[in-house]
Amino acid sequence: MRTLSKRTQYSLRALYALARNYQKGPRLIADLAAEEAIPRKFLEQILLLLKSRGLVESKKGRGGGYALSRPPGEITIGNVIRLIEGPLAPIPCASETAFRKCPECTDVATCGTRMVMREVRNAIADVLDKTTLSAVCHRVALAEERKAEAQNPDEPQELMYYI
Repeated sequence: MRTLSKRTQYSLRALYALARNYQKGPRLIADLAAEEAIPRKFLEQILLLLKSRGLVESKKGRGGGYALSRPPGEITIGNVIRLIEGPLAPIPCASETAFRKCPECTDVATCGTRMVMREVRNAIADVLDKTTLSAVCHRVALAEERKAEAQNPDEPQELMYYI
């Protein structure tokens, strides 16, 4: 199976940061790079790509920077991955948008591998196309809350005895 490229991973991290700050004004590249631990030059390239694909917009000058071009609840993870990586399918003949017959395939209609990979592609697409930037940010915020509560020094700690 393919893994997400660094470009896609960094793109998602930058988009999550912009989603958390949605409607609070543009964010500077330097601030985003520092907060998200993304190399600045790479982030510049990523933001230009995301801008050309319509996911972010930029403002020059004082108070400038980058912001999401639409609400984070309207941008799905599937959309972002497709924009950067291309089709979600693990093999070309399983793709919805970029179907291409495999050279070694004798019959696309009866290929067992294609059938299974279509199911894989559909399951992946089902999750990614239903998950928005705002949903991910909400899940992360809940996880951070639970983590903070678990580390609260005022709560009694469970003792562990070893013999």
